[in-house]
Amino acid sequence: MKGCLMIIDDEEPIIFSMHDYFTEHGWVVDCARAMDEAKSMASANDYDVVITDLHLTGIHGAEGLELVSFFRSRGTAKVIVFTAYGTDELERTALERGAYAFLQKSTPISEIAQLVTRLAG
Repeated sequence: MKGCLMIIDDEEPIIFSMHDYFTEHGWVVDCARAMDEAKSMASANDYDVVITDLHLTGIHGAEGLELVSFFRSRGTAKVIVFTAYGTDELERTALERGAYAFLQKSTPISEIAQLVTRLAG
């Protein structure tokens, strides 16, 4: 086992593909589709790395930023923000809140996996 990973995204194809990829590569993977679900799972489990979408309720919400702060306050998981609608300002805010990376959804999963492995260290 490489570590414990949480993936938070409201898009089922993203959840499905990332879950399968990381599970096949030796990770224990939990998936959440909403902020409340992610927080509930985090209260019952420890994660090495969390990958969260920035927008969980459409492109106007930025729940991923709140989740960065939430996991940072818990002091355990390293958070990667993963979005299709990023801006320089949102990236700066995410990093200021404690995110370790801000990635576009066009990033190849192999690159994401290398980062996750490095962060889990």
